[in-house]
Amino acid sequence: MKIKFWGTRGSIPVPGKDTTEYGGNTTCLELTIHGNKKIIIDAGTGIRALGEKIAQDMEHNRLYLLITHLHWDHNLGFPFFPPIYDPSYTILVDGHPLCLKGLKNTFDNRMGDGYFPVKFDDLNAKIEFLGKIKESPLDINDTLIESIELQHPQGGLGFKFHEGEKKLVFLTDNELREDAWIGRTPREYEKFCQGVDILIHDCQYTPEELDIRRGWGHSDYRSVVELACRAEVKKLILFHHDPSRKDHQVKEIEERCIEIAQNLQPGLIVEAAKEQAEIEL
Repeated sequence: MKIKFWGTRGSIPVPGKDTTEYGGNTTCLELTIHGNKKIIIDAGTGIRALGEKIAQDMEHNRLYLLITHLHWDHNLGFPFFPPIYDPSYTILVDGHPLCLKGLKNTFDNRMGDGYFPVKFDDLNAKIEFLGKIKESPLDINDTLIESIELQHPQGGLGFKFHEGEKKLVFLTDNELREDAWIGRTPREYEKFCQGVDILIHDCQYTPEELDIRRGWGHSDYRSVVELACRAEVKKLILFHHDPSRKDHQVKEIEERCIEIAQNLQPGLIVEAAKEQAEIEL
């Protein structure tokens, strides 16, 4: 399994000289699994450049798109994803039960005040909603994908990928809190992440920022590191960087997390997600 980050930022894209190291595009990941199949996670602004690469390669005309939830920073890149305008592509969508509605609403909410000059129904690609992963694991070419509910306003799904002995968990827009909704306490996430090779987790806030942002659906870095240590994760990747965070500030958070991990579980590797970074698992 290969993982590439095309968007690592949360809430809103922030291009500019202060975000060149960790990236300014919103959430989008590319997974290459058995048989060179492509799975895309979320359609934030990072999906535009990914789509250009896919179109140039001309190797993949059947794509899987998993959407964690409906919030705009995870969907607003979809109208700029070149494959949706090409009739040779089939795009299979799964994830949040209303994810296809969310993608459609980036074009037109059908109330006469469309957001985009092209209508969803005029797209040339074949776009299908699978609607499987919330109820049972999804098997794509011998890669098994499980889901778990996120602690996030309006809900969402996180994903665990099993490829042979390797395991990857992706939990963005997830607030770790003891008074969570049923099935979404830190203990449930600890069980879901137990012993995985890589955990990519929302780490938008500092502990000091969390008090006035509680209920917004994002975690502070200390809670995330503690979760990774309890779950005996091998590698933690800090994700969904706050839009206000400059590169040097993300680096500082990364260093603090490394220090916490050294005290709790010295073997845990911690790093902050970087746009364009690639990992082979």
